[in-house]
Amino acid sequence: MPLLRVLALSGLFPNPQQPRHGIFLKHRLTHLARHGPAEIQMVAPIPYFPSGHPVFRSYAAYARVPRTEPAAPIPVSHPRILCIPKIGMHLAPLLMAACLVQHLRDIRRTGFDFDVIDAYYLYPDGVAAALLGLLFQRPVVLTAFGSDVSQIPDWRLPRAAILWALRRAGQTTAVCEALLDRLVELGADSEHMKVVMHGVDLDLFCPVPDRAALRTRLGFVGPTVVSAGHLIPRKGHDVAIQAMALLPDCQLHIVGDGPEEGRLRQLVDGLGLNGQVRFHGHVSQPLLADLLAGADLLLNCSDREGIANVLLEAQACGTPVAATPIWGSPEVVSVPEAGLLLRNRTPEAAAEGIGQLLAAPPDRAETRRHAERFSWQATAHQHMATLQHAVRASLQTQQQG
Repeated sequence: MPLLRVLALSGLFPNPQQPRHGIFLKHRLTHLARHGPAEIQMVAPIPYFPSGHPVFRSYAAYARVPRTEPAAPIPVSHPRILCIPKIGMHLAPLLMAACLVQHLRDIRRTGFDFDVIDAYYLYPDGVAAALLGLLFQRPVVLTAFGSDVSQIPDWRLPRAAILWALRRAGQTTAVCEALLDRLVELGADSEHMKVVMHGVDLDLFCPVPDRAALRTRLGFVGPTVVSAGHLIPRKGHDVAIQAMALLPDCQLHIVGDGPEEGRLRQLVDGLGLNGQVRFHGHVSQPLLADLLAGADLLLNCSDREGIANVLLEAQACGTPVAATPIWGSPEVVSVPEAGLLLRNRTPEAAAEGIGQLLAAPPDRAETRRHAERFSWQATAHQHMATLQHAVRASLQTQQQG
């Protein structure tokens, strides 16, 4: 197939004001551009806000995002869309699509007459993409990530809109089988759906030649557990902290920042665990790789995930994981060398799982070999095949019509 022109669409793509926002999507599309016969332009819409004055705090960041980022290998544009806080959820796909029509027309006028719209996150992004696909007469591929399946369809109108978009899409992918199963339960047709898992940077996240020296440099002493992710209730850092009260010999290193930091620090103080728990805040990707490679295990106590990339990142470093048995986690913690799944999401179950892994850790080389099944190159190859199939099917339909 000749070079495919892909218009990628998602509000999850990172930008200079939110550099960690959906970083996994940037990795995925970068590898798609490098390893597939594809030219990609990324449309990453930003909520409109009129002022970048610091008094408006997080809202001001939207105004400071540049309109374009011409960096290779993927040029990125950040058109503004109208968002209505709280009451606008049901209107979000329509507003997004309406605000993007002229922007997509302008892209075509520059000579980028895209062959397919490749949308990530089903609502509102995927529904908006389906509407735009109708208007521009282009096939659409949708990708589900997690809460767009596990949470948003709990509302009736968004669920109906998602199911309509799935019927309109040429193909739909999800990052784990559990998400596809849930979509089928909601009423989606499984015929044009498939799993395309996320990958992991196997060069950055890898075992280190001298792990003892790394642990000394990091200040790791004794059994060491890492809990990584945004500091929000969904990630379960509080469960990890409470598990430490049952494991006095263990050290917990919490990686990430977010609105729950104050409450989590109070929890540590209240339990008298200041000597056991350390907060690292946000760290760079290379430092995260070091922390994971030096740890004895990664603990993930999320209550809802598609695929938590940090599970793969830890395993790629040779570090086993203990994770709650939710959504896609069983699909990457599928063999003993990967780690284990907790009985449930409680401090007692977390402490039990940690104890089991510390008592009988898998061979770290085997853990690494398990992670090597999940490369971004493989993800790019599978997703490229999905895009090509959607375009071919669309052309055949047009010829038959």
